[in-house]
Amino acid sequence: MSELDKAKISGSQLRASYTECKRLNSLHGKTYYLATLLLPASKRPFVHALYGFARYADEIVDDLASTLTPAQKAEHLRTWSDGVMQGLASGKSEDAIGMALIDTVNRFAIPHQHFIDFLHSMEMDLTVTHYQTYDDLYTYIYGSAAVIGLEMVPILGDPTPQALEAAKKLGVAFQLANFIRDVGEDLERGRVYLPLDELAEHGVTREMLEARVLTPEIISALKFQIERVRELQREAAPGIALLDKTSRPCIRAASELYCGIVDEVEKIGYDIFNKRAKTSTLRRARVAGVAYIGALASRIR
Repeated sequence: MSELDKAKISGSQLRASYTECKRLNSLHGKTYYLATLLLPASKRPFVHALYGFARYADEIVDDLASTLTPAQKAEHLRTWSDGVMQGLASGKSEDAIGMALIDTVNRFAIPHQHFIDFLHSMEMDLTVTHYQTYDDLYTYIYGSAAVIGLEMVPILGDPTPQALEAAKKLGVAFQLANFIRDVGEDLERGRVYLPLDELAEHGVTREMLEARVLTPEIISALKFQIERVRELQREAAPGIALLDKTSRPCIRAASELYCGIVDEVEKIGYDIFNKRAKTSTLRRARVAGVAYIGALASRIR
């Protein structure tokens, strides 16, 4: 049986929508997709639906090949997101991504506010180019990453307050790890995500980042943010144990691979301007192997 059959998803249009979400996940979220494969087949399509929604919105905002102006992108995002939110309210959609999303939201009673918060953060990316403080940045990260974790918990297991809090922290850790790795790429989009006041505490200015020369000050600032990622990961770890046992290997693998990005930043000597920190194939295979054995054992039990 296919994943869609095991998830009891019927209807040609709805199945096509879930298939498109899976395609987006496999194409753009290779680490995330690898972790998703550790879930029982009956849960995977719903995770693909959440990712497909998030990825499609992100592509509207960050498509560097687009000839659209920021104002035109904002209008495109607003038109599409209004349609999706109307679909969530009515329970119906003709959108290629929206159909799977709405079906998933209805099955698991996922709060609509999470999607409002996510879309607000996507709109911020069209106008906000920096964040003065961590609190300012957290407003963005909550919508762009923390809510993704909150959306997934009902699919992965019982949404207890402790599990939801852990999901938020892990989502924030994933996003921060990406920001650390992608400083150079984000500069190309005109953005600096690392809080300016924290950079200043280490003697770093935006101009220093834009010069793209690795300095002791920049290394110090990166080390500070890396420790934050690891602390969030540590705090989130107990919450993984509160999920359904068949979901735990997937989230533990995602935690190690995503937060492990900061390990790779260290391995390249923090030179995020000239090298891209990425998890080695060997590490991916090792993490996936251990998680796969754990996933099989959990299903047998």
